[in-house]
Amino acid sequence: MSILVTDPDGSPRPRLHPSPVGDSPNNLSNPSDPSNPSNRDPRPIIWFDIDNCLYSKDAGVDDLMKEKIENYFEKIGIPSDESRILRHRYYTDYGLAIRGLVRHHKVDPLDYDAQCDAALPLENVLKPDPERQHLLRDIDRSRFRVWALTNAYVNHATRVLRLLGLAEYFESVVSCDYTATAGTFSCKPEPAYYREALAAANATPDQCYFVDDSALNIKGAHALGWGKCVLFDEHGDQRPKLGGIDEQATSTTPTGTGSDFQQSGEVRVVGRFTDLRQVWKEVFVQGSG
Repeated sequence: MSILVTDPDGSPRPRLHPSPVGDSPNNLSNPSDPSNPSNRDPRPIIWFDIDNCLYSKDAGVDDLMKEKIENYFEKIGIPSDESRILRHRYYTDYGLAIRGLVRHHKVDPLDYDAQCDAALPLENVLKPDPERQHLLRDIDRSRFRVWALTNAYVNHATRVLRLLGLAEYFESVVSCDYTATAGTFSCKPEPAYYREALAAANATPDQCYFVDDSALNIKGAHALGWGKCVLFDEHGDQRPKLGGIDEQATSTTPTGTGSDFQQSGEVRVVGRFTDLRQVWKEVFVQGSG
């Protein structure tokens, strides 16, 4: 496993190990095992990205992070003009700058985290947003699970949730394990990351609702059959990168979960976070908003 699964306060959660397929002895002798498909939670699961999704891009966290990363490149002996090129290349090739740094420069990932993510002055720029708090509070928890899904390390993820006053609204957080050997951990939009997240939640693709600010991440989840995906395109620069998948007709297939949310393959685009109330009306407690 190359992901971390924690409570919103960072406390580790026990991993679920999917039971073997078929009537194996393991399936027959462990009927109460929560990872047994017959005991799968029938509720669909809503996955929220964290950075630039649970808060506005206008907070400026991206710019702060770019500065920290470029400073880190310089610290390990990479000139500033080259650092900008490599940062972009590593993000393109590996999804995260840290993966390229670990693979090609033998960087200690926890040192990187301490001097980049953990060094961000987030207390100065992130404040609770009552509209987002209200939206998360109004999700019908009797019918839906709510998890966070991030490419950040757990320390950053839980710190952001705390500063935004949103930790209480999440059951679990799936984050990248920066300590994986030689930077081999997976991240969005790689299929391995999504599959590990599903295994951690003991969920199936058709059970998934997903919102992210990256078109690449939405395309990755959609390609694996995640049921209802929403691109949060706050500044209107991401939709063209979807390649038209938001314009394709959706299909209806049985979920096998006992729920009545059977539409799969849906991709929508919203410019305001609160528009989720309109595209996912079934998610919220009736009469809320």
